[in-house]
Amino acid sequence: MNPSTPSYTKQSQALPKTTDLSRKWTKQRIFQREIIFPTIFGILFLLFWEVRLFHFLFQLELYQLPVPSDILQSTLENRSTLMLYTLYTGAEIVGGFLLGSVLGLIIATLASLFPSIGGGGVTVVAALNAVPIVALAPIMNNWFGDSISSRIGVVTILTMATMTVNVYKGLRSIDGTYLELMHSYAAKKSQIFLKLRFKHSLPYIFAALKINMSTSIIGAIVGEFFISSRGLGYLMSDQIQLANMPLAWSCIVISSLLGIALYSLVERSERLFMPWKVFKR
Repeated sequence: MNPSTPSYTKQSQALPKTTDLSRKWTKQRIFQREIIFPTIFGILFLLFWEVRLFHFLFQLELYQLPVPSDILQSTLENRSTLMLYTLYTGAEIVGGFLLGSVLGLIIATLASLFPSIGGGGVTVVAALNAVPIVALAPIMNNWFGDSISSRIGVVTILTMATMTVNVYKGLRSIDGTYLELMHSYAAKKSQIFLKLRFKHSLPYIFAALKINMSTSIIGAIVGEFFISSRGLGYLMSDQIQLANMPLAWSCIVISSLLGIALYSLVERSERLFMPWKVFKR
């Protein structure tokens, strides 16, 4: 028997254990970085806020910045109203986000299929992104009145421009080598679009979706500052005028949590539709 055989056998048996330990260590690091450390930081932040450290540092009064316990108490006391208004604002956010993203995707697709006139169309749509929300919201309210449609219109226009510009860039920035390879196989225009251009543009699509989610929340909240009778933005503006800052801050906290939840949903969808992409941790 070859004396070196047992040593090789022992090494081969040790490899899985080493790999398992490495994976376990990686999972522990991810858990610490994504769960433990943010939780500790959040608890310390709330604790410093509760003992009025920020009030001391920035010379603030309680009516300017209520402490977390007062915000929590106000949230519990008005939970039914806040729940109703959160659903209302959430419908504006999701409705405008989906409508604007789909329209932007369609416009970018048409522009890439007809590049001779598509570039000019994308420029016109991109110009909508330069319109301030404070100017766009009154126009939409004037067109659609005091209804959910006006806020959905604001969010739609804001998200459509971002999606159009990003997707058009993704569809058009294809390496010529790939196009030559597809043409050498006599691929049809539809095949080139679906199997090359569209897949290549997926990172651009999800980048636009992430931007649009944040923009949707801002557009819906600011749109409710104008002619509106429901929603977190309306309640926030109304309570600030009444100097009821704990309830106003409840609206701010709920809006932030809603944004985090919807943004996380977009991120999970990105992992689902792009399994080949390596996500750094």
